[in-house]
Parts: sequence; C-alpha cells; structure tokens
Amino acid sequence: MARVLIVEDDDAMSTALRDGFGFEGWEVMHAKDGPAGLKMAGEQAPDLLILDIMLPKMSGLDICKSLRGEGSRVPIIMLTARGQEIDKVLGLKLGADDYVTKPFSFMELMARVEALMRRTNGTTSRLDAYRFGDVAVSFKKAEASKAGQSIGLSPREFKLLGFFVEHRGEVVGRETLLTHVWGYDASSTSRTVDMHIAKLRRKIEDQPENPRHILTVHGIGYKFTG
Repeated sequence: MARVLIVEDDDAMSTALRDGFGFEGWEVMHAKDGPAGLKMAGEQAPDLLILDIMLPKMSGLDICKSLRGEGSRVPIIMLTARGQEIDKVLGLKLGADDYVTKPFSFMELMARVEALMRRTNGTTSRLDAYRFGDVAVSFKKAEASKAGQSIGLSPREFKLLGFFVEHRGEVVGRETLLTHVWGYDASSTSRTVDMHIAKLRRKIEDQPENPRHILTVHGIGYKFTG
C-alpha cells in the first residue's frame, strides 16, 4: 500500500484529504505543523508528500528546501492559496514537483497525483548498475546478464527489478508495486504483479521455484534480498 504524508494545519482540509486518500486505498499519515511534518517525512519515508505552504512554526517552502537539501526524492505536491504566485514559483524552484491552488476538488488533486506518480515511478533511472549473485544489471544501458550470459528483460521487468533494488530488504506490498511500477494502470491487478514476478524469477533465479532473491512474504507481498 502506497503511503502519503499530508502536512496541513487546517482541520477541515486535512480531514477531507485524509478521507479522500484513504478511500483511494492509500495509507495516510498527517502532521499539523512544519517541524512535525519534516520529522515524519524523514522518519516514515512516505511515497508522496502533500504539503501546504502556510504552516505553523515552519513553512512548506522550508520543508521542501530541507528535504531536497538532504537528498530526499519524495514526490511533493504543494497546496497554495490564490494570490501566492511567487510562492508557487519558489516552491517549484526549491524542488516541489507540482502544486494545486485552493480551493480545489479532490478529483483534480488525484489527477495531479496520478500524473506525478507515473512520472516518478521509474526508480530504475536513478540507478546505473547493480550486481547480486551471478546477475549483473545495467539500468542505464538496459542490459542484464546471468553468469556472463545476456538475459532479455522487458522494460517493465527492468523497472520492477529497479524498484526492488531501491527497496532491498524491505517487504513491499503488491499495491505499492502497482503504484510505483505500473503507475495506476486501471487494467493492472495483483495478479499482474504475481505474473511478472514469476517471469522475472525464471530469468534471474537459479531455482525459480525456490528463489533466493525475490522472496514471497505470504499475505503481504515480496522482499528482495541481493
């Protein structure tokens, strides 16, 4: 399940956002002021940050600047009020990915979220190469080999493997994989994930039926060890 952190001090707005994201299947976290939001963003590693610009104690702009300065790549959508054109521009310059102007409909926000997640779900582009066992992968060149022999991975398999490598050692749910690798493709299901992982195992595992690298965590999802 993908996780969103909402940093918003207005009670009515935060309630509406929490209800909306919860209904859409997201795990929702919430902070009411800047310092709390920055702390949670650093400790909880959300998949998405919804960040109001005007916050108590520390502005959303300062949070964005701090996170990007620390190397965080979490997708950020900023919430702005009408007349804050300068803040919108500054927010984008500081590293925000998009902004929505209040008042807005939740459908509009979700459309922005879906577009943003499609743009940022390709974590493989942030990796040049990775080795595990006798498998060598060049994400930059889209090449892979096992025991020195080339293996053909599809673009989706490169993206899937790249996400696992980025989150190695973590248990990753099917919904999270659908969000980050398939990008909210309505035709994709948990079965789609299982089928792609079975194909990927046949290409990279010595014994696909008894895998060493992509492990099944029953009732939750998968874990990559490599």
